[in-house]
This record gives sequence, structure tokens and C-alpha cells, in this order.
Amino acid sequence: MQKIFESDRLILRPFSLNDAERVAELVGEKKVSEMTANIPHPYNISDAESWIRTHESLFLSGQGVVYAITLKTTLELIGAVSFPKLEEGTGLLGYWLGIPYWGKGYATEASRCLIESAKKHYGLKRLKVTHLVGNSRSKSVIKKLGITYIGRESYRIQGREREVCVYASEL
Repeated sequence: MQKIFESDRLILRPFSLNDAERVAELVGEKKVSEMTANIPHPYNISDAESWIRTHESLFLSGQGVVYAITLKTTLELIGAVSFPKLEEGTGLLGYWLGIPYWGKGYATEASRCLIESAKKHYGLKRLKVTHLVGNSRSKSVIKKLGITYIGRESYRIQGREREVCVYASEL
């Protein structure tokens, strides 16, 4: 069973199907999908349900883990933080937040919490993270986490070639 982790302001917990409407509301904003590599637009409740249904098998296989980011004071769901790929001690970090929660340090706080917890509970030894070129908010989070810039790569994302900045660090 997936553990629950806490930071100063946040609780990281597994998603449930009851979160689907809120996920669709937050991720349904075009600005959110434009800043991510794998969230389509438009995004609806059935997309959220399908995504949430993948989490348990991902976790049970040991190949990844996805957490809902909730505010400790209200338990309000504000985003997600994950290792959608976790293999041989290397985790690919991913995160998104709803627009009202941008610029408040939540992505950095949630990422730090997951990284520290994954070192203890999931055998995390190396970290990799990418962001789309032009996503200055994500670049800022990665910089605050102290992850080393490696270079740029090009990927086919949502039907077109997109350039990403790649970062990696030993932990």
C-alpha cells in the first residue's frame, strides 16, 4: 500500500477515483497542459478516471508512483507529484499544479518531500527531470531542487516535436 507523506504545508497521498472531477478541473486549463509533456487538452473527467486507474498497478509493479498534492490545512487537492518511471534506483520526477497554486512554492515543497521519501521507501538513488523549453516555472522548481542541467533533447510530444531541457543528479 502506498504510504502517505507530509511536509510543512502539504500532504502527499494516493489519488482515488473521487478525485477525478477535481483533477479534470485543474488539468483542464489549457495553460496547464501546455506546460506538460503528456497532459492533453481538452481533458475531461473520463481522462482523469483513466489516469487514476493506472496508479495502483504502476505502484504495485515498482515501476513508478503518483501522489496527489493536498493542502494540509484544508485537504484541498491542488496538483500531483510523481515518479512515472522508477527503475534501478533512478526516478523521473514529474509534477503539475492547478493555476491558482502557481508561484507559492508548492511544487518545490512537494517534490522535495517525494524525493526524500522515495530515497527511504523506494530505493531512489538518481534523479532525472525534464521541462519543456520555455517553461520557466518548472525550470525554477528544478533549480531550487539543485538538480544539474545536462542539456536539451527533442521528443515527439502530443503529435509534434518538442524540445526539453534535461536535468539529472545522484542523490
